[in-house]
Amino acid sequence: MSVPSEPSEPSGPSGGPEVSPRTPRRFLFVVPPLVGHVNPTLGIAAELTARGHQVAWAGMPEVVERLTGRGATVYRCAGPVLGEGGAGRPPDVRGPAALKFLWERFLVPLAEAMAPGVATAIEEFRPDVVVADQQTVAGALVAERLGVRWATSATTSAEFTGALDGMPKIDAWLDGLLHEVRGRIGDPGGTADPRFAPDLVLAFTTEELAGRPARAGDRIHYVGPSIAERPATADFPWEWLDPTRPAVLITLGTANADAGARFLTECLAAVRARAGRFQAVIVDPDEVLAPDTPHDNDVLVRRYVPQLPLLRRVNAVVCHAGHNTVCETLWHGVPLVVAPIRDDQPVVAAQVVDAGAGIRVRFGRARASAIGEALDAVLDEPRYRAAAERVGASFRAAGGATAAATHLERLATASAATHATVNPEGER
Repeated sequence: MSVPSEPSEPSGPSGGPEVSPRTPRRFLFVVPPLVGHVNPTLGIAAELTARGHQVAWAGMPEVVERLTGRGATVYRCAGPVLGEGGAGRPPDVRGPAALKFLWERFLVPLAEAMAPGVATAIEEFRPDVVVADQQTVAGALVAERLGVRWATSATTSAEFTGALDGMPKIDAWLDGLLHEVRGRIGDPGGTADPRFAPDLVLAFTTEELAGRPARAGDRIHYVGPSIAERPATADFPWEWLDPTRPAVLITLGTANADAGARFLTECLAAVRARAGRFQAVIVDPDEVLAPDTPHDNDVLVRRYVPQLPLLRRVNAVVCHAGHNTVCETLWHGVPLVVAPIRDDQPVVAAQVVDAGAGIRVRFGRARASAIGEALDAVLDEPRYRAAAERVGASFRAAGGATAAATHLERLATASAATHATVNPEGER
């Protein structure tokens, strides 16, 4: 599916000069070892490369190279992987406790472990702009310390839609935590919030889904999902899909397998209770379902699936309300049953329901009957698909990777102009 280009604008961020497509720039993407955070960078990187620019990543090659394919330039950074070792969260941790665990046990250790590698990447690659994932604050803090312009890659809208407005103590605690991290790996005198770049925040959603921003609205650009073809990582028996019946995809993403056994079992029971009505593909990466679960004309259980191609063939998705999965689903005009687990997922689930594009069920308590009734509704009631298609249309109109690349070009041009004025010799 092609993405229309964003209409051209006369100036870049803060009134900077127009982009000259003949001037090659360098862009460094700083990403965590999380698939849903790397995927949006792929389309932007491909677009920038097609325009003659150079791109590289700073992150864990074991994760990044699996998604970018061979030939990508990846600067190695150390760090924990969510769900492994000390970064693994107990399945029952929810709400503010889950947020606290995420930052203290994963995101802060990740930032401190990645900082030396990010510094090396900046010094060797010499980017005009660092594109730092919103939760990979090492990218922002090290770029600020080294005097390099940076942009934020916001793979979830929860941070700027007021999700913490009702929890001022949590908000203050997080601000204090980030201040401490800046003192250890950044410029102690810096003032920018590492989650919101001063010049540009790329939000991979639209107001049609996320609503108006409650903070940093002056620098947020809603570009919609950055959808790009990915290297094939999973085979799929496409002949199994019956074109005469609806199909449903059931997935909890890549970081929630530890909590998913009960829910996936209930989903399987809901599908079995509707034998013959639709087909269901259940993604079970850790094989939490019984290993002898039969594959028949109604159910197919796979450890991995090619999600984007599959979304073109399904009629509904049951998921954990992960931002990336939700947005890719709505891009294809497919309605959802969302069962948020933790982190930003309750916020994203509320956005889906408010947009009319799906139904929310309780992850920890929903039984097969409730899941099945929700599936019946999103498959049979046209209003859910109509709402999903409306959100998907707003995504495509926002420009996706094409628009994001244009915003980054403008920021790079402004950065180059600033450096040329400050240092006429062109040295950083």
